[in-house]
Amino acid sequence: MTAGEFGIKSAGRQAAAPNEPKIGFYLVMLAMLFEFGRPQDIFPPLKVVPIPSLLDASIFIAVLASGKTTFANLQTKLWIGLLAFMAMWVPFANNNFWAFMTLKEMTLYFFLYLGIVTFVNTTGRMQTVILVWLAVHAVLGVNGILHHGQGVGGWLGDENDFGMEMNVAVPVAFFMYQAATTQRSKLLYMALLGLFVMSVVATSSRGAFLGLLAVGTYCWLYSPRKILSLLLGVCLVGLVLITAPQEYWDRISSITDDSTMETGTAGQRMFTWGIGWEIFTANPILGIGQGNFPWTIGEYMGGRTWQTKSLAGRQAHSLYFTLMPELGLVGIIIFGTMIVLNYRDTRVRQLVPLRLPKIGKRLESEPANDPEFVQAALFGNAILGGMIGYLTTSAFISTLYYPTFWILMGLAVALRNTTQAYSVTRSDKSLSSSLASNASLERSPKTVRFSR
Repeated sequence: MTAGEFGIKSAGRQAAAPNEPKIGFYLVMLAMLFEFGRPQDIFPPLKVVPIPSLLDASIFIAVLASGKTTFANLQTKLWIGLLAFMAMWVPFANNNFWAFMTLKEMTLYFFLYLGIVTFVNTTGRMQTVILVWLAVHAVLGVNGILHHGQGVGGWLGDENDFGMEMNVAVPVAFFMYQAATTQRSKLLYMALLGLFVMSVVATSSRGAFLGLLAVGTYCWLYSPRKILSLLLGVCLVGLVLITAPQEYWDRISSITDDSTMETGTAGQRMFTWGIGWEIFTANPILGIGQGNFPWTIGEYMGGRTWQTKSLAGRQAHSLYFTLMPELGLVGIIIFGTMIVLNYRDTRVRQLVPLRLPKIGKRLESEPANDPEFVQAALFGNAILGGMIGYLTTSAFISTLYYPTFWILMGLAVALRNTTQAYSVTRSDKSLSSSLASNASLERSPKTVRFSR
């Protein structure tokens, strides 16, 4: 699978070292297939062997063997700090088993993250990873529509979680459409975009609907072609209006109904969040430990019930009300800083160091015309849009320990590293070219013209 086959022009100036082993990169793509495509849920015999865990461990070994292991990126340092904090909680949490299992999952995600940062080291490889990721999500989208909004299983089994993941895919398809250079590829990405939007509709998830609105607004605001994007958005809205059944609109219109806000799922969530806030205020610095909200909420109920039912053992049903009580201010600061750094790393124009003062003015306009920078900027918009989809939809579901955010962070860091490496190489070439040109002029005989 190559970028050219999907109508994406590659400048071709950034290539991996000829003798660099590709096994680490292939392991990364295979791990993403098993993490998001989840063939082990489609073919249960694959569960006999813990393939995703073995792949992540193999990636870590490949990273160490590559000799390119680096922990210089701030997100990497923050993640190591988060893992150390989680490890501290294992012997002290109410439920040691779930604290340990959550730590194990986050450690495996960290190995995959390191693999992305290490092996996705060119724009071409970034293209390939995004295309493979889109292909996997296309299969997920078709499966979700055929199964009335249900995912393939695992962490993608619930329709709300599946809707979140499709909201992440929408901006990626949108900005790949913006990067496409052929009509065939544009039609392909437009079809993927429509597929992802309809898969969100298939879930009938009200939280996913609100997340889709946020993603759509983001795509239009960050699109370099706003009129064309507006027309595309109108077409997608028309598609939804034509194909979505009346039951879908009835469910969406019930978002603000009293039956939803007071006695329905929204009321139950808000009641749970209130208990979560009490847990946070009682343990504001360190929290209660990862994976322990369901095992602690009963202690803070104080005899209270929801519709005569106890909510002990229930998840917080919110990324933020999972983060606050479980990891406290320490976790909030780490996670919040990661979000800020990810935003920074996806803003490609801010990453280009024009470090040549004498020819800087000549170079200032070049990034806007350089295919490599244009492509990287669209990749940055796609990754940031995915994070917007994740952060907005996750306000209503517990997704903190899902792989989505952590893989997107790996792509953001990889984008930053590859863009800066390319900009330095490009600047060095421009400087060498300028110096060679000046030397040539100095060696050539000067012609003196006289005018009357």
